[in-house]
Amino acid sequence: MSDVAISVDNISKRYLIGDTSSGSLRETIADFFSNQGSQKTEEFWALKDISFEVKRGEAIGIIGKNGAGKSTLLKVLSRITEPTTGRIEIDGRVSSLLEVGTGFHPELTGRENVFLNGTILGMSRDEIKAKFDEIVDFSGVEKFLDTPVKRYSSGMTVRLAFAVAAHLEPEILIIDEVLAVGDAEFQSKCLGKMKDVAGQGRTVLFVSHNMGAVKSLCQTGVFLKNGRIELHEDAIRTVDYYLENAVELKGVFSFKIPKINDMTLAYATELTIEDENETVTPVVFTGYPWNIRVKFTIVEKIPAFIIGIGIVTIDNVSVRTTWSNPQDISPGEYEAIFREDMLYFSSGVFKLNLGLSSRERNLQYLNECAYVEFEEQIDKQVALNTKSGILLNPMGISIFQISEA
Repeated sequence: MSDVAISVDNISKRYLIGDTSSGSLRETIADFFSNQGSQKTEEFWALKDISFEVKRGEAIGIIGKNGAGKSTLLKVLSRITEPTTGRIEIDGRVSSLLEVGTGFHPELTGRENVFLNGTILGMSRDEIKAKFDEIVDFSGVEKFLDTPVKRYSSGMTVRLAFAVAAHLEPEILIIDEVLAVGDAEFQSKCLGKMKDVAGQGRTVLFVSHNMGAVKSLCQTGVFLKNGRIELHEDAIRTVDYYLENAVELKGVFSFKIPKINDMTLAYATELTIEDENETVTPVVFTGYPWNIRVKFTIVEKIPAFIIGIGIVTIDNVSVRTTWSNPQDISPGEYEAIFREDMLYFSSGVFKLNLGLSSRERNLQYLNECAYVEFEEQIDKQVALNTKSGILLNPMGISIFQISEA
């Protein structure tokens, strides 16, 4: 038996932008008489000249920005869509989870969908029954098992869908970013289960924006950029390369003004990174003060208004969140300045999240809206040259003798 589970040989996938036809005879005739058949179209290559191999028992992470071609690649590998050119060879039974509730019928109950989905994946009824209790226990939706799936939340649906896909022992498990729908506890369970699957000699293809999960789960990584493979190496190296090249560093980040309606009470327009001298810069030095300046607009009078900034590592570890004190605020243009002079950040790029709220109501939340890079300087000797981690602030240390030898 070959040790290659998946072989992808020079595949490409082309779409025609502006081509809305379904290909039916009725629509073709209608287009002809309405002169719509001459509608201009433009070629778009979602994938171009993709080649790689996945060994049996290997966990491979596929990463890249939105629109890079990750989901298209998984759909091609899952036989949901055919490639325009190239060839794929897959050795083993494939189980895919690409969208919430893939293969589920909304009118059927959770119990019925477990058997339906298992059958679609090629399992016999006896095989499904043998795994049924384990699937239900893992999903955590036992209480609602005899409720139609159309009444499930997206989180409940993905719990059950993943439980079915992972427990019916496919040789190859393909998972898209759909796991982001679940809560943190369930995501942790899913990652643990995928590690178990890979450890049993089965193959896992995992698309995710959670770089920490890709590093911990996968041995190798594929970085897609504009439909092509930018890098295919071990997972840690691939993730690090992606993070180094994925963000645009600049001093000023402008935000699109939302369409004003009855629900729009406040919105941010600009975020600026400044050094200790209030000079605009994308890079600040560890140990020196720096500012985040935010311009925002208040549309209507807001009670207990709050603006907050979150600092997050590039692989989604929250470092600090700072909120202003609640205050009643009138309509107008405003500016908030966040000053940081207490934390010594290790060198690297960090993400910024921005939130506007009133009491418990979220008015606007901008995730990963800006980036800031920290550089260490030699003359900041305190902690910078001898400590490691996200934060470099030293801790006080005292040693006391409590007895003699």
